[in-house]
Amino acid sequence: MFSLVPLTESAVEEIVEWRYDPPYHFYDVDADPEEYAEFVDSKTWDDKFAVEDDSGDVVGFFTFDSSGDAITVGLGMRPEWTGEGLGAEFVTTGLEFAAAAYDCDGFELAVASFNERARSVYEAVGFETVETFEQETNGGAYEFVRMRRD
Repeated sequence: MFSLVPLTESAVEEIVEWRYDPPYHFYDVDADPEEYAEFVDSKTWDDKFAVEDDSGDVVGFFTFDSSGDAITVGLGMRPEWTGEGLGAEFVTTGLEFAAAAYDCDGFELAVASFNERARSVYEAVGFETVETFEQETNGGAYEFVRMRRD
């Protein structure tokens, strides 16, 4: 149902227009100017991928940072697709892609503490909580949960 493809300018233009309902609007790509600038900079796209459905529509994205022993995963799903029971398949597809493309000992990700919906998906596909920490983003400091899957 999902496939990862190289990120393109048209996919980025579409993704930055996505708007999530509160409290998930925290994840709007342009909610943090620094993150937005990096996301739209084509020089950073080597490890960023669009996710397409069977029709070729952009339904999400993944970012991978392989600089450590574990791949740090970032992701987003088209707002109208969230909460529809597709999260585990979506995340698993991204992790399988990364495992085949990168040499790693596991995966890490960070998720806002309030996002229990995403945290339950990550737990369902084998992630465990490693720590909670505070991070400055979107004009404030927020609590995040770091999760890992070996």
